[in-house]
Amino acid sequence: MSLNLEQKKAVVAEVAQVAASAHSAVAAEYRGLTVAQMTELRRKAREAGVYLRVVKNTLARRALEGTDFACMRDGLTGPLLLAFSQNDPASAARVVRDFAKAHDRLVPRMVALGGQVYDGSELDRVASLPTYDEAISMLMAVMKAPVEKLARTLNEVPGKLVRTVAAIRDQKQAA
Repeated sequence: MSLNLEQKKAVVAEVAQVAASAHSAVAAEYRGLTVAQMTELRRKAREAGVYLRVVKNTLARRALEGTDFACMRDGLTGPLLLAFSQNDPASAARVVRDFAKAHDRLVPRMVALGGQVYDGSELDRVASLPTYDEAISMLMAVMKAPVEKLARTLNEVPGKLVRTVAAIRDQKQAA
């Protein structure tokens, strides 16, 4: 089914709008996946806040122009689906990685993050990035550690005095 010019413009505008606000993108080859498997992938992507779209490569090139994902331009060959992370930088990579583990027909080709394009083999590194909540909790733990150490150190001074006085008392009672 071919698209007319207006439909093509609408697809390009939609993908460009999503790409402009996305944190990262993953391009994966989907050749050999059944319709049921693609439906399952789309459902998982929707649940994770990932925009997933199969777009013709020429339309994808036009849509990605002027965005951080223009670096993907040269790698857009063959039947590819594009997954854009809307919530956190690693959500699209996690969805594609988890689905590719169960379905070997889904092959990650490229990962784009921060204006840089990486090979599909880097998908695991991007997918292992912490979520927003995990990053905040790690930051809070790092910020809290010096304060806790100071409190323990300051608490040790009177504690040591009490132990010393108790030891002297025990020594005098024993004598």
